[in-house]
Amino acid sequence: MRYLISVFLILAVSTSVFGATGSLVTYQVDGKAYEGYYINPAKQSSLILLIHDWDGLTDYEIKRANMLSELGYTVFAVDLFGAGVRPTKDTDKRQHTGELYKDREKMRALINGAIFEAKARGADVKNAVAVGYCFGGAAVLELARSGADFKGFATFHGGLKTPEGQNYAETKGEILIMHGTADSAITMDQFAALANELEAAGVAHEMITYGGAQHAFTVFDGNRYQENADKKSWLRFIKFLEDKLK
Repeated sequence: MRYLISVFLILAVSTSVFGATGSLVTYQVDGKAYEGYYINPAKQSSLILLIHDWDGLTDYEIKRANMLSELGYTVFAVDLFGAGVRPTKDTDKRQHTGELYKDREKMRALINGAIFEAKARGADVKNAVAVGYCFGGAAVLELARSGADFKGFATFHGGLKTPEGQNYAETKGEILIMHGTADSAITMDQFAALANELEAAGVAHEMITYGGAQHAFTVFDGNRYQENADKKSWLRFIKFLEDKLK
């Protein structure tokens, strides 16, 4: 099944961060509305595509986007669930993520729709890095396996398992994995399996684990937040961006 991509922009809530203007924007993929968050410095810069956790695009992703914009990057925090779909119950979160895990073609189409949206707004999609949190990390690795022409792919406590029938043969950019050693949702066995896959495929990569850090260790107000791992992983990610987006 093919998913047609069309994009329409609707300006919504705006914020200003050190000269950058951020806005919620509504766009369409295959006739369905999605609502992302776009922020860019006064001077157009390289792009960071940011993919949300399993609860959809929330204030957390917007805060991270603003933090990156303060460093001079254009950021598009995408929406993979649909405008107004921000699940709060775990059962609903599993439903929305589960649908995309089962339909990888749709997942890729939604990410590509967001990239098309960013490009339409003037973002430099040829000088870009994708980053994702938890479910968003799994989506970023899906993008990497698709052969997307990005400079790099980074995940924070993201899903690491490769779907059956997929591999990293087409991956172009370097991969950075930041993972909690105490993560019981995404095990160190999965971490090791991915390391072996990337090495066998000849994909440039760096994989880091943080001792004592559980799943979702970067979520500020979460009960598993670990400040040390959050700060260390953020600094490593910033260095990754500096190296890749020159």
